[in-house]
Amino acid sequence: MTKLAGLTPEVLSHDERLDRLAEVAVHVGLGLKAGQELVMTASIDALPLVRRITDHAYKAGASLVTTLFSDEEATLMRFHSASDASFDTASNWLYEGMAQAFKNGAARLAISGENPSLLANEDPEKVSRANRARSKAYMPALSLIAGFDINWTIVSFAAPAWAKAMFPDDPEDIAVAKLWHAIFAASRVDTPDPVAAWKAHNDALHARTAQLNARRYSALRFRGPGTDLTVGLADEHEWAGGASTAKNGVICNANIPTEEVFTTPHKSRVEGYVSSTKPLSYQGTLIQDISVRFEGGRIIDAKARTGLDVLSKVLETDEGSRRLGEVALVPHSSPISKSGLLFYNTLYDENAASHIALGQSYSKCFIDGSDLSPEELSVRGANSSLIHIDWMIGSGEVDVDGITAQGEAEPVMRKGEWA
Repeated sequence: MTKLAGLTPEVLSHDERLDRLAEVAVHVGLGLKAGQELVMTASIDALPLVRRITDHAYKAGASLVTTLFSDEEATLMRFHSASDASFDTASNWLYEGMAQAFKNGAARLAISGENPSLLANEDPEKVSRANRARSKAYMPALSLIAGFDINWTIVSFAAPAWAKAMFPDDPEDIAVAKLWHAIFAASRVDTPDPVAAWKAHNDALHARTAQLNARRYSALRFRGPGTDLTVGLADEHEWAGGASTAKNGVICNANIPTEEVFTTPHKSRVEGYVSSTKPLSYQGTLIQDISVRFEGGRIIDAKARTGLDVLSKVLETDEGSRRLGEVALVPHSSPISKSGLLFYNTLYDENAASHIALGQSYSKCFIDGSDLSPEELSVRGANSSLIHIDWMIGSGEVDVDGITAQGEAEPVMRKGEWA
């Protein structure tokens, strides 16, 4: 089995590790407070983890845990049997209800682990329409998540289809066991004290964000194979990484795992061309070898070896879908990168490489961003969109320079490592 570098595994049973992951999700990921409700989403495959998280949430004082389950087989049935009109329909009532729960103080937890190629053989036009309808319906809830109004987190479950995508030559049980090993290691549950391990890791990420915030770069320049991209940074941007305090005052880690430090690009100040260094798994479609060109902050040309039809439809979602909402730096020597695994899952692959995200910006990545209106954020360069899609552009062959306000270049990363 693959071992993630820098983490020493303990001799624990699978059930003990699963329970520790649930504990990390509740106490590190969410920072759940007594009296809070929790809204959780998960595939039916993830039921064992859902139950353990539910138990830890109630032990932490949750007033109510509500889980919304999805089923990949039912998703496929829609594409095989539903009427054409179905693909312009979404559960507005559901997302409005979720938004109301968040406004009332509920926390949000998502369990990922979907089949990365679930919709690979389905009609790209129907996939695009269904995704767009869902994105529009989800916006009332997404805006509260993107604005960091609430404490939220994402963790993973080793579903068989995902495991087989990663380890296609292994029997299913071996593939699942290998994936669980990687998830547990990346989530730091194999350390003697996972909560303490996460505190030390968060401290290191905070130190890195402090260094970048002190430099106040006006732009970042990425150079490597197929890449020469200048990402202008938003006015009064702020770097973030690791645990953060949501507007409700709760400290949480939005992603379990996380290795990134990130900030907001200026929506109109991105120039050049860039190639992806890892595949993007998006809503059941695998998009490989992405290559795009930016002018004036906007993608004017896009190519991909696979999934181009879906990528093209994504870029047509709205005005902001061709612009950037996030830029993140991750060293090539991160534990997830050193594992040598390609996860086909953005939650993991984005923590193996520096990346950019199309679409919605985060208000937390601005100085005093929580006090700014959407209009004020836009003036500073924040992008607005129905989507937020991360894809990887970093590797051991990519250099990053910080461009000062005076136009001078300073080395930030060389060959994918902090300079």
